[in-house]
Amino acid sequence: MKVDLKNQVALVTGGAQGIGKSISRLLAANGAQVAIVDLDLDKAEKTAAGIRESGGAAFAIEGDVSRSEQMKRAVDRVEEKWGKLSILINNAGINTLGGRVPIHEFREEDWSRILEVDLTGVYVVSKAAVPALLRNRGGRVVNISSVAGLVPLRLQSAFVAAKAGVVNLTRSMVLELGPHGILVNAVAPGSTLTRGTKKLFYGADGVYTENAASLLAHIPLGRPAETLEVAWAVLFLVSPEASYINGTVLTVDGGWTAGYTRDW
Repeated sequence: MKVDLKNQVALVTGGAQGIGKSISRLLAANGAQVAIVDLDLDKAEKTAAGIRESGGAAFAIEGDVSRSEQMKRAVDRVEEKWGKLSILINNAGINTLGGRVPIHEFREEDWSRILEVDLTGVYVVSKAAVPALLRNRGGRVVNISSVAGLVPLRLQSAFVAAKAGVVNLTRSMVLELGPHGILVNAVAPGSTLTRGTKKLFYGADGVYTENAASLLAHIPLGRPAETLEVAWAVLFLVSPEASYINGTVLTVDGGWTAGYTRDW
């Protein structure tokens, strides 16, 4: 799929690696100028450099999405460099920090940090970016949720709560921002193969682990997503062709939630 994002300026949080990296590269490949915001500045700069080497336009900004002053500065830098902001991708997120455990064993500091990044971070970045989108007289926002925000999962209480919050926050933003020409949607990935999840899926012998095989048996496609497959969904939602899609949660899970009532 090729879309026309010429003259569009995007800010992607958590854009240095994983799903965010694929989103950043795909937006740039379709003509957008991309600002990559990430805690890991070195990786963000490498991703931005790779985009520039491929003929795209990108630069990196170090920042924590849960810190209002940092996100305000990030948006200011984008407007100073490219004169506007028209696309916001709220992608930055973390999952379980101290292991997967039931709620009565879940550490409060882990709960607080996951909610701070995965849910409050969407609010903080949006609060900083929406005035720029209003100055642009419209734009697109895509919030990255998860299938964990649509169906209950065990042993991930903070992540589930945060991602469910992102779903309804997205819908609330639609009601508030739609009259101003800002379209807001969400993407809910299922199990996705990233550098961080390879150990979950693959054992030392290069085949699926027992736990992964159990999970994938309940995904009709029988495999995890590639990060690029999630990025394609984001690209569609910010494309000119998606001009009347507003308030949707686009699930990219290989059919997992379609059969979630099966035991797993």
